[in-house]
Amino acid sequence: MNLLGVKVCVLRFLDCGRGGLVRFECSNPSDFRIEANGVVYAARSLQRSTISVSPLLIKASDTVTQQQWVQEVAAPPVMVKDLKEIVFPSRNMDSQVKRMKRDWVIPPINVPENSRGPFPQELVRIRSDHDKNRSLRYSVTGPGADQPPTGIFIIDPISGELSVNKPLDREHISNFHLRAHAVDLNGNQVENPIDIVINVIDMNDNRPEFTNQIWNGTVPEGSKPGTFVMTVTSVDKDDPKTANGMLRYKILSQTPESPTSNMFTINNKTGGIITVAAGLDREKVPQYTLIIQATDMEGNPMYGLSNTATAVIRVTDINDNPPEFTAETFFGEVPENRVNVIVANLTVTDKDQPNTPAWNAVYKITGGDPTGRFSVPTDPITNEGLVTVVKPIDYEFSRTYVLTVEARNEATLARGIHSPRQSTATVSITVIDVNESPYFEPNPKLIKLEEGMMPESTLTTFTAQDPDRFMQQSIRYTKLSDPANWLSIDPNTGRITTIAILDRESPFVKNSLYNATFLASDSGVPPASGTGTLQIYLLDINDNAPKVFPQEAEICEKPEPNAINITALDGDLNPNAGPFAFELAHRPSDVRRNWTITRISGDYAQVSLKIGFLESGIYEIPIIITDSGNLPMSNTSYLRIKVCQCDINGDCTDQQHIMAAGLGTGAIISILLCIIILLILVLMFVVWMKRRDKERQAKQLLIDPEDDVRDNILKYDEEGGGEEDQDYDLSQLQQPDTMEPDAIKPVGIRRLDERPLHPEPQYPMRSAAPHPGDIGDFINEGLKAADNDPTAPPYDSLLVFDYEGSGSTAGSLSSLNSSSSGGDQDYDYLNDWGPRFRKLADMYGGSDD
Repeated sequence: MNLLGVKVCVLRFLDCGRGGLVRFECSNPSDFRIEANGVVYAARSLQRSTISVSPLLIKASDTVTQQQWVQEVAAPPVMVKDLKEIVFPSRNMDSQVKRMKRDWVIPPINVPENSRGPFPQELVRIRSDHDKNRSLRYSVTGPGADQPPTGIFIIDPISGELSVNKPLDREHISNFHLRAHAVDLNGNQVENPIDIVINVIDMNDNRPEFTNQIWNGTVPEGSKPGTFVMTVTSVDKDDPKTANGMLRYKILSQTPESPTSNMFTINNKTGGIITVAAGLDREKVPQYTLIIQATDMEGNPMYGLSNTATAVIRVTDINDNPPEFTAETFFGEVPENRVNVIVANLTVTDKDQPNTPAWNAVYKITGGDPTGRFSVPTDPITNEGLVTVVKPIDYEFSRTYVLTVEARNEATLARGIHSPRQSTATVSITVIDVNESPYFEPNPKLIKLEEGMMPESTLTTFTAQDPDRFMQQSIRYTKLSDPANWLSIDPNTGRITTIAILDRESPFVKNSLYNATFLASDSGVPPASGTGTLQIYLLDINDNAPKVFPQEAEICEKPEPNAINITALDGDLNPNAGPFAFELAHRPSDVRRNWTITRISGDYAQVSLKIGFLESGIYEIPIIITDSGNLPMSNTSYLRIKVCQCDINGDCTDQQHIMAAGLGTGAIISILLCIIILLILVLMFVVWMKRRDKERQAKQLLIDPEDDVRDNILKYDEEGGGEEDQDYDLSQLQQPDTMEPDAIKPVGIRRLDERPLHPEPQYPMRSAAPHPGDIGDFINEGLKAADNDPTAPPYDSLLVFDYEGSGSTAGSLSSLNSSSSGGDQDYDYLNDWGPRFRKLADMYGGSDD
């Protein structure tokens, strides 16, 4: 059996507290080698026959003290398993199936990882019993051989030696499953394939790794020993079933070492950190830093690999420090009658963590304020207590207040902690006297009077009180509100008298109640004032006569029943109002002859026709109505009744309404004013139109005959010249030459818009002799002839404006061609037009020079 690179044993040397380095030596270095960590390996391939029978000695030397130790190690036995022979059963003649018995029993092969070689390194020899009588070829298949990762294991096809070709890594692949084959030279299978399992033996080649390099935990201050803080964990890629992957934890250091250097301990297997000592105080040490070490090989400091991490433990605050006032007594002052005013600021100190329930202060008044006039809220930023006035303070009642205030935290104090004397303070508050407003008592003041009280009558005295007992001041009274202007008040005594008759039916009286407001002002500096309301309840008297309602009605001439229901309106209250008595007046006499009135109830009566027929029209019926007052009042009211013709349903058929029976004086005056204004506007417009026409006629008469444009050439910006320059030949403008007869045109060359060829009317011809005004006559005669011309086009047809007729002495305008050079044109005739055209003739008619 090949033992190359196999770990033979592990030497454990107890240093007994020695700190020196131990060096190992082997007595048989040709067969074995020993590492610095005490592990003994086979140095070459060993067979049972080649292993020395002498014992293996290991010598350990201390490099510092030079002390030596010798330990005898028994040589490891070489485990060689004999392969069983393959027995092929005889063929069964009755069956074509041939069973073969497996003749290889191969236990798992253990190969250490990270072997240093040399490679290839033989692991096992595979042989079949059939190789005695014939040549066989061996091969292996599976991951690591012919499957990825390939080339790790190889086999000698002739000898069957299975070897590893490179170092193995258990953390990458922990075992390999191969299958061995045996075939003859023809490739025929001579043995059933067998499975070979190769286990990679773990070596301690991986350090522990913490899952976090920095661990954060918290623990309340004042915690008892054994309080759990946190758990740190690390992992090791080595086999956890061996010592290579078994980790142990310990605390290497603690910073700061206060109050002791061992405030915490760690469970060496689980990594749980707990407290082991009392005395955690956040106000002294708010945070601890621990260096945690994790070591494999079950924590063996000599052979194990280790790694470290940092654990930061923050000590959390508890309310173990009560708030303490910075002074025993605080002072403040406040004007009387002021509310929501801060009187004093109470300051405290607290060693607990700021802005936490253990630091936030809560203030409570425990004495000196039985009526609850003060409160002490907390400023959320400064944590100060703000002594605030919440109810008015009266200087005349109390000039000073002494409050006892206690400060606490939002969180309750920790067990065993008590509030000291400094958590209570005294607040002395001085009240400042100010000028207060006078006040009426009672306010409002109610009095009851009968209406109709005459002017200059005294109603009552309405006075105010001055709360400033320690100030010598006088009070004056004025009227502030008197809607009906019925009252007056004495400025010194407050006596109220009437200046008009009190009327309960006034629109300023609501529900028989009249309100008036008065002002009382003192003589303080600055003066103060107060208002008071006087309510006068007016008792009703019978001072209003009843009136008929409704005042207008309609009734038919004939149909029955001809009746109208009426009632009465009285401004007074009962019993000065209804029931009412209704009767018709005695005059005019036809009222009682034509009408009758019947009482229905105490407040209603019925008016009806007494005769069978009454002519249509509007009638005013006088009705005498009497109320039920202690001194009854009567009134004659007129009921306007419209008697009309009715249809079969009893409805009036007349279109005229009672309101149209006549117009009032105001309506008639308004209509007349509108008519007068309208006539004035029309008259002004007519005058303006006539004046405008006169101005036009005057302008026409003022026109200078020389300004007449007829038969004249207008002069614009004349420069130089004399009378001879105005010797114009006006014959060209007054009358053209006699028109030549139209030439006969060939057929088919006439224009579409040209006038028809039938005989044209005889238009008038002007005489050759010039005559003033003959152009107007000529135009009028031509217009008459055109109106009678049947060949003239209508106004809505296409008109031809460029038709000049035949034989025009002026010639065609087409001769003024802008594109021509002008060299063929004779401009000498321009000399005959006067001195103004001679320059133009020289420019166009002259030679090229």
